[in-house]
Amino acid sequence: MFDEIEILKSFLRESKLRFTPQRQTILEVFLSHEGHVEVEDLFLNIQKIDPSIGIATVYRTMNLLVECGLARDSVLLKGQQSFEKLYHQSHHDHLICTQCEKIVEFEHPLIEKYQLEICHTYGFTLNHHKMEIYGICLDCQK
Repeated sequence: MFDEIEILKSFLRESKLRFTPQRQTILEVFLSHEGHVEVEDLFLNIQKIDPSIGIATVYRTMNLLVECGLARDSVLLKGQQSFEKLYHQSHHDHLICTQCEKIVEFEHPLIEKYQLEICHTYGFTLNHHKMEIYGICLDCQK
């Protein structure tokens, strides 16, 4: 977690923003979650530690974590925003159930191969990509 704190501190310094105890708490609670975490769940866990931190502060801080490369955000089907860690995480794509919103992370070498091939064909330099496949999971199909 030391690296993530230093990354955020450096980013905030460059942006002429302060590293506050509230931002540190939000970062630490976020990093304690595995996989995807919805903002509301994150907020409830933060409230247990510091009830003075408001939801707006959580949203602003999470957006800063996205900007500095520590988090990735996505909006789930019901409009709920969620985040996942990026730092020290391997690249993966997502299967998202349209009924229960379960998220399954996966990797496939052919997807990676074909996206590079497509970029090459169109003279495109790939910076990053995000794949989300929507369908119905096995549990919901039963």
